[in-house]
Amino acid sequence: MSEAQTQAGADYGSQFRGQVSDEILITVKDLKMHFPITEGIIVPRKVADVKAVDGVDFYIRKGETLGLVGESGCGKTTTGRCILRLETPTAGEILYDGKDICQLNNKDLIDVRKKIQVIFQDPYSSLNPRMKIGEIIGEPLKVHGIIPDEAKRRERIGYLLGRCGLHPDFADRYPHEMSGGQRQRVGIARALAMEPEFIICDEAVSALDVSIQAQVINLLEELRDEFKLTYLFISHDLSVVRHICHRVAVMYLGHMVELADCDELFDHPLHPYSQALLAAVPIPDPDLEKTRAHTIIKGEIPSPINPPSGCVFHPRCPLAVDSCSQNIPDFREVRPGHWVACTEV
Repeated sequence: MSEAQTQAGADYGSQFRGQVSDEILITVKDLKMHFPITEGIIVPRKVADVKAVDGVDFYIRKGETLGLVGESGCGKTTTGRCILRLETPTAGEILYDGKDICQLNNKDLIDVRKKIQVIFQDPYSSLNPRMKIGEIIGEPLKVHGIIPDEAKRRERIGYLLGRCGLHPDFADRYPHEMSGGQRQRVGIARALAMEPEFIICDEAVSALDVSIQAQVINLLEELRDEFKLTYLFISHDLSVVRHICHRVAVMYLGHMVELADCDELFDHPLHPYSQALLAAVPIPDPDLEKTRAHTIIKGEIPSPINPPSGCVFHPRCPLAVDSCSQNIPDFREVRPGHWVACTEV
């Protein structure tokens, strides 16, 4: 890709990203999530752990969209579920407005969850098929006593549907009467119902057609700017990530390997895994695609049950030296705002 094309892509993405506050909303410190593997029925005993997330650190500023990318099984979704406290982390801290979510009791956790919502990947399984759309969106408003009056609640539901691009009459439909894109808009409306500060978008557009993806992405950008939202955007689609995100974090086998501003990471990736990940993105120009260099990662992803010693990427890394198999690399800042876990960079 030429320098002019690269700069054009960067400018196209950056113009939509809006302003970001210097105030930090979410801080994740040394987060670990290990799932035990047991054997035996009557007296089960643990034989091993699946190290889905193994020591992750990052922060998200107010108004920012942080992209979280990596191969399937690298721990992206588990990280998001830990922040939501749908999973209780094995170790580490998750600070939201200075409060450690991992240490909150049920009452305080309910208060925090009003401000943290999620948009799930599958718009088909994330909506209750036995409930009408109005009931799905209005349930949190009713349960938390935010809008106890049914008429006012109905009015609020109509507003949320309209703001997400659906007619208010959709409140009387069931999920099976809607398309995938319409269902995902309902999921967005449900997330907005509690007037949150922070939304985790877990592959929010990956199950949709490409044309519908663009509409939903534009909607998420508009909502972010209008309601001053903060996003953790988990995705495989690097083109979408570059369009919507301010910073991007790259995960591999439960570890954070690189974190930088969006344009910095896409234009100057430093970790060998990030370079290979970006090299796998096709360029929509046959002539350029034929001439550019491709970085191919050899071997298979190791098992999270028995990850490699030292740097988890060293068995597949083209830059690996003997010490990489023994020493865990520090996640260090090699440039202002650009963090890498690699001793050879």
